[in-house]
Amino acid sequence: MLTLTIENKKIQCHFGTQGTELLSNFKKTSSPLMALRLNNEILPLSWRMLTDGKLEPVYLNSKDGVAVYRRTLCFILAAAVHKLFPEKRLLIGHSLGSSYYYTFDDSPAEKQQVELIKSEMRSIVQQNETIQTLITSYEAACELFEKNGLKDTRAQLEYRCVPQVTVNTLGSFSDIFQGPCSLTTGQIKFFDLLPYDEGFLLQFPSEKEPEKLGEFSDNPKIFEIYKKYKNWGKTVNVKNAADLNRLILKRKVNDFIDITETFQSQNYAKVAEQIHERKNVKVVLIAGPSSSGKTTSAKKLALHLQAFGYNPKVISLDNYYVGREKNPKDENGNYDYECLEALNIELLNQNLNDLFDGKEIKVPSYNFDLGQPYYTGETMRLAQNDILIMEGIHGLNDKLTPKVKNEFKFKIYLSALTQLNIDDHTRIPSSDNRLIRRIVRDSRFRGKSAADTIGMWQSVQKGELLHIFPFQNNADAVLNTALDYEIPVLKVYASPLLHAVKPNMPEFSEARRLLRFLDNFDQIPETYIPKQSIVREFIGGSSFHY
Repeated sequence: MLTLTIENKKIQCHFGTQGTELLSNFKKTSSPLMALRLNNEILPLSWRMLTDGKLEPVYLNSKDGVAVYRRTLCFILAAAVHKLFPEKRLLIGHSLGSSYYYTFDDSPAEKQQVELIKSEMRSIVQQNETIQTLITSYEAACELFEKNGLKDTRAQLEYRCVPQVTVNTLGSFSDIFQGPCSLTTGQIKFFDLLPYDEGFLLQFPSEKEPEKLGEFSDNPKIFEIYKKYKNWGKTVNVKNAADLNRLILKRKVNDFIDITETFQSQNYAKVAEQIHERKNVKVVLIAGPSSSGKTTSAKKLALHLQAFGYNPKVISLDNYYVGREKNPKDENGNYDYECLEALNIELLNQNLNDLFDGKEIKVPSYNFDLGQPYYTGETMRLAQNDILIMEGIHGLNDKLTPKVKNEFKFKIYLSALTQLNIDDHTRIPSSDNRLIRRIVRDSRFRGKSAADTIGMWQSVQKGELLHIFPFQNNADAVLNTALDYEIPVLKVYASPLLHAVKPNMPEFSEARRLLRFLDNFDQIPETYIPKQSIVREFIGGSSFHY
């Protein structure tokens, strides 16, 4: 017999008991039950109990519940396309707001096809079909994925050879298990399909309102960058994890690293050229979410601007904090250092305009220990070819520099937007790429554990949603800081840190999910990485001084 702790009560059950047999022990709520959490690992409702531990419900009104909902919705879409158009390959792409972009491999999606798929998905939901999680042999999985036309998923099994493969199954369609789906399709009621560019968008509820479909908010600048990099991936024939693993196995990844770095450098050079062509730009404002590579990007851009004859100078927005006495607090009574009001906007604008008028300013500093601004005696004056570079989360918000003429400002948004997929239907979220970067950097340079970083990540994302993402389309240029080879490099550092997160920690489920993600890649040693690479900002060894 097994002993499970449910709602602070000890429950006895037989070895192998299905989770569905234990649901009556949970309190009834208005939010749908999506999955189980056993010893802080997220599992399907149908999972068989094989160990003692703490068993908790995962409801839709939680971050993990929303993830299960979206995963199930994507699975229903794949099953619908397979039934209607078995000859077509469905490929997942980038996220746009609360939606994922999908395409067919061989031709643009027609409006009529999108409507047929939507209708079939509605039918699958209405029939409330059961989704099974099954374990099959390696040989059977290879045959299954070939039969279902999952080319990339099948290719990945050439580099991930395991005796057993877990799959999710709906009717005659099966796909590789990347995480639990809901028990039945009837719970997935809120979605829409919208034709977009050459494909279509799968729209789903936001995490904030998981049972309501919101309005679609377009982001054309981000989409264009994604499309550009997706086409580049096709050109160099590295589009997914299997393609990258093939290069690593055949010892050809060095060339790909050089090509990737060169392509990124070309894009930085183009932005520097845009700035030069504007003639009257006096300050470059760089913004991006956490671990998007803002510091290295500022240094790289400075080099390219120097090639045009500029002398870049840097002022940190951190120098303009108002101090704790004036700093606003959040709803929990903590100092909110990410809100715009935490900065001395009046002083910043006065300093900038004085510099642009040829005057000398006293450069402020900030003591983070005391929470007070102060002056060191450092001064600054701009000469004829000098140009300012400022990076910070509010760089794209016009309220940061309301008194500075627009023609003097050039705004850049950074996004770590990898074009790689794991397989046909599994994307690599930008947020996962950045979280792994952050875990590695926090450990190497700030003495934090993976659990520490994971624990504060939701708060970081909340700040990004408020202060960064709403202003993306204000950018004059968008730079993609992701490098398609970086995950295998970061894996070397991140895997041991994630393995150290214990099952009794609430961060364990996220650590397990990230480990499953990293397991899709082989490793690349850091000795292969150029000294000026953005990756060096996170692993160390950069030729730049931070």
